[in-house]
Amino acid sequence: MTSSFELLFVGYGFIALTGLINVGILISILVKATKDNENRKKLLTTCGLMLLNIPVMFFYCWVAILMLNTMRITLINSTQTTLTNINIVGCGGGHIDKLEVGQSETVWVDITGDCSININYLSNGQKIEESVAGYVTNSMGQKMKHNIGGQNEEQF
Repeated sequence: MTSSFELLFVGYGFIALTGLINVGILISILVKATKDNENRKKLLTTCGLMLLNIPVMFFYCWVAILMLNTMRITLINSTQTTLTNINIVGCGGGHIDKLEVGQSETVWVDITGDCSININYLSNGQKIEESVAGYVTNSMGQKMKHNIGGQNEEQF
């Protein structure tokens, strides 16, 4: 959620480490279950509950992949006029009907491959175009802010 590349690698390492630990514990419980007839049912139930971690892990990995393939762009109207018909062009695209002066709205743009993200909008009846991100590609998703009509750092 924070788009921190370092945290992403820590998360992947955590998933791998806990996966290995869980497999080790699962094997030791199964070995114990074959030797302990009295507690076999409880031990096998414990193994079944541990196996429920697998779909949970896949769900978290799926969410992480979705987030990595999505740009979350907060568009801020830093002009002195109301902006209308704001179109996000490129990648998955998007649309905002209207932004008042100082108002902001976050759009989620799917990254569909190698692409750039631009916006065009109407300000006092004039069509204006701006670049938001010059180049994005799969697994490059992150959270960013863009001041419409204002100063922005060069993105990618």
